[in-house]
Amino acid sequence: MNYTDKDTYGIYKDLDNEGPGPELMGADTLIGNDVANHLDEDLGNIKEIMLHVRSGTVAYAVLSYGGFLGMGDKLFAVPWKALTLDTVNKRFVLNVAKERLETAPGFDKDHWPDMNDPAWQEQISTFYGSGLSEGETGREQAEIR
Repeated sequence: MNYTDKDTYGIYKDLDNEGPGPELMGADTLIGNDVANHLDEDLGNIKEIMLHVRSGTVAYAVLSYGGFLGMGDKLFAVPWKALTLDTVNKRFVLNVAKERLETAPGFDKDHWPDMNDPAWQEQISTFYGSGLSEGETGREQAEIR
């Protein structure tokens, strides 16, 4: 599923076919979007969008990977800045190899981490290399490495 599938009002069409696509989107339209890596490997889909309420920014996308029909899947909090919206293929891109994702800090649906814990935040930031400067995308960060 992708954001255009949930676009019941037609607000996400790129009418002039220019630019990177929608700049403002409803969070619900992104839930269920596929995530792939730069090798075009399927990494799962977005299960939840985590907002930092005080700052009004998106902090993490919760990625579901593995399992079968939602059973036994592992969840990963991926820093929002580590994801790039691929408007051509209508999905997100996360520049992490499938094998590396399998070793990422994750959790299951019944045992969520304390996302306010600074040690947890540092672990996630270090794993995904999301110490990105303002406006920098995950793709740009991967090219720097």
